[in-house]
Amino acid sequence: MSIVLSHYQVTPALQAKRGGTDSVEISLDLGISLTRAQLTPDFLYFPSFPEFPLFWDDAEKIARDENSCFVLDANGISKIKTFSELTNRAYSLYPTASAPTMLVAGFPMHRIKDSDPRRDTVAKVKTLAPIAGSVLDTATGLGYTAMEMAKTARQVVTLELDPAAQEIARQNPWSRDVFDNPKIEQRMGDSFEIVPTFADNSFDAILHDPPTMSLAGDLYSEEFYRELFRVLKRGGKLFHYIGDPESKLGANLTRGVFERLLRAGFKRVTKHADAFGGVAVK
Repeated sequence: MSIVLSHYQVTPALQAKRGGTDSVEISLDLGISLTRAQLTPDFLYFPSFPEFPLFWDDAEKIARDENSCFVLDANGISKIKTFSELTNRAYSLYPTASAPTMLVAGFPMHRIKDSDPRRDTVAKVKTLAPIAGSVLDTATGLGYTAMEMAKTARQVVTLELDPAAQEIARQNPWSRDVFDNPKIEQRMGDSFEIVPTFADNSFDAILHDPPTMSLAGDLYSEEFYRELFRVLKRGGKLFHYIGDPESKLGANLTRGVFERLLRAGFKRVTKHADAFGGVAVK
């Protein structure tokens, strides 16, 4: 376990220092749990991690940066970010008052306006309820949907294109179960190439939450939808995250996606505005 912090965790500690208190409760895992830390003149001391003090200058740096999450180790603090040689995209972990999201080329991978990554995930997965059997998650990202579906599914197969995204997920405390849960099978590679290798009728449900169309246009194609239709069992449901259906861009994109899903063979497609997507039934 490592120490991961953002301004949400550090700001209360700085306020406690200014208030003259000698201890404070703080989360070392982006809000999952709390521990008590001691305030000294030079640093914040964590009894559970005595080798990793947080010096006040570093705490101030974290508090000023509202767009980053930081790892604290023996070398001090460092931002959780990387650059992908595969896709030429920047990846970083972006804090929220709930679970963090991941920025890919500046685009958040979860809803953070009028929602948060946790509620966003639950809304998506709820469209496929009840979830059982074997399910496919076409884009792992931070693994939130895979972990949520694994609560009731027998098996979750989750696909990730970019090792850089997996590197960010490994540093995210909220993503630990995607690597530890035996019900979750991770496969690295392009969903556009991996899905055609699955046998017909392999999955009871599919959650398709691709990056934006500008980053992954082939995952919005009729050709790919035909493959999703083929590997889905009869009567199975596909949830497709699209974006805000009430926006002009989202409305146009939704209309095009629904038309292609129907041409791919799905017999019924319905909008789920609360989850920013639609459900197609085979």
